[in-house]
Amino acid sequence: MTRPGFIALLLAGLASAAMAQTPSAAAAPAATAVATFAGGCFWCVEADFDKLPGVLSTTSGYTGGTVANPTYEQVSAKRTGHAEVVRIVFDPAKVSYETLLSKYWRSIDPTTRDRQFCDTGSPYRTVIYTHDAAQAAAAKASLVALDKNKPFKEPIVTTIESASAFYPAEDYHQDYYKKNPVRYAYYRASCGRDARLQQLWGVTK
Repeated sequence: MTRPGFIALLLAGLASAAMAQTPSAAAAPAATAVATFAGGCFWCVEADFDKLPGVLSTTSGYTGGTVANPTYEQVSAKRTGHAEVVRIVFDPAKVSYETLLSKYWRSIDPTTRDRQFCDTGSPYRTVIYTHDAAQAAAAKASLVALDKNKPFKEPIVTTIESASAFYPAEDYHQDYYKKNPVRYAYYRASCGRDARLQQLWGVTK
């Protein structure tokens, strides 16, 4: 079952829950920094980066599109041009941007265009959204290094783009893997994410 279809089964039970709006990571204190990655299902990207020491918060959302304040239904219907992304607030004194990039590459399939695992379409494209010239240079350097040393033959199609307007996703998407661990585990396994990562990188999440 693809993720939009999977979510359709869940929305009826979630719609009635009154939850507080998750604040945008863009409001991070000056001592922190922000990174934004599109890596397919933002539930999974959140779960992967929350494990990394030095990451202070993760916020699922949408960026790279043409419609202000898009809804999940609009984005998943491919009507807005947005990608599902996770905006990461991190402490540069504890984790470097280069370490985040290394984590990112090994948590995605960089060989598929407009697709990640069982989820297909432009919302599931892989993009590194950079916030300044230093991040752009680091991202490009990581891509060059990976292209020389990748453990697979397929070309890398992940792009590097300047970050644009970020819109936090609906609250039921935030920390989904914590709020709904059984459903999340079922989705992740049935989507084949970890099996493909093992095939590509030889690692298990």
